[in-house]
Amino acid sequence: MEDKDISPQLERIIQHIKSTYGAEPEYLWKNTPNNAVFRHGINKKWYAAVIKLPKSKLGLSGDECVYILDVKCDSLMIGSLLLEKGFFPAYHMNKNSWITILLDESVSDDEIFSLIGSSYSSVMPKLKNKSNK
Repeated sequence: MEDKDISPQLERIIQHIKSTYGAEPEYLWKNTPNNAVFRHGINKKWYAAVIKLPKSKLGLSGDECVYILDVKCDSLMIGSLLLEKGFFPAYHMNKNSWITILLDESVSDDEIFSLIGSSYSSVMPKLKNKSNK
């Protein structure tokens, strides 16, 4: 990430994604150079997105900018996660299959890493059954 104000938690998350999944952040938008996506290496589907936005976009007070991480999430888990501190309805993603995590240390790295792993698995190419009939 090019931002000088990047949070230590975001740095750890990016390093985890690079070392675990071999993915580099992709900066797709010129007008938001700090926003990035991570794609599966085979099918190029997104499994995580990093977005910098004003806190007010999450319904929080203040206009200072924060980083969030959007990950794909099982729809049954979303409801319970939204009851926990640091989780929000997906920002700019399908709210039935994505969730937003505020990267302010309110959610542990281990929990975020687990959710990234689930998101990554959810976009993996499906193996085709080659049974002989």
